[in-house]
Amino acid sequence: MSNAKKNITNVFEAILEYGHDEDFVPYESIDFSATDAPAGSDEKIEALRRRVLKGQPLWHEEDREDYSGLSGAVRPRD
Repeated sequence: MSNAKKNITNVFEAILEYGHDEDFVPYESIDFSATDAPAGSDEKIEALRRRVLKGQPLWHEEDREDYSGLSGAVRPRD
């Protein structure tokens, strides 16, 4: 068997390569905390990535739910 790392491009290939765990139950450890990062931001995606790696739930009940209080660049429609 080759030690070369496969280039996995989608979830279906990942399941074929590594399997899946239908019985996975995430747990809330001491460091499971809410994030104020807005949805879709690099900061929020990084928070979700860390949660997955730690076996934690993706969503915290106190995560930011809206965009209130934020400002950003507005691009005019063409």
